[in-house]
Amino acid sequence: MVNTMRRLLRLFTWWQEATLNTLFYTWWKGELVGIDEFGNQYYRARGKDPALAFERRWVIYAGYAEGSATPPGWYGWLHHTVDVPPSQETYAAREWQAPYLPNLTGSPQAWRPPGSSLAAGTRPPATGDYQAWKPEN
Repeated sequence: MVNTMRRLLRLFTWWQEATLNTLFYTWWKGELVGIDEFGNQYYRARGKDPALAFERRWVIYAGYAEGSATPPGWYGWLHHTVDVPPSQETYAAREWQAPYLPNLTGSPQAWRPPGSSLAAGTRPPATGDYQAWKPEN
């Protein structure tokens, strides 16, 4: 039962891991270019895509598919900003490029702004600086 459920998830969900169609396309047309520090694998199609008229590039994420888990060098290569992938050069992140932090939206560790009932469990009392709008008669 568990294996059947896992197979169905593999067929219909792309955010857990690569779908069978993606894996088949990767096997058939893909060429491995490199692997980043998170274990994500980067591919390019052999030859130019006739529909796009340029090289097709994609990533198969190690685990949950989240675009923010793509390092800056690989992001630039995926989006055709640079032609040379980081695996074929000595890429060093710029000082202003922040290290990867996972997207915590929807999780218990998500940022809660001051005044949110989820931040402290109770909403802080009103300070009296708010005046409700009243229509003129």
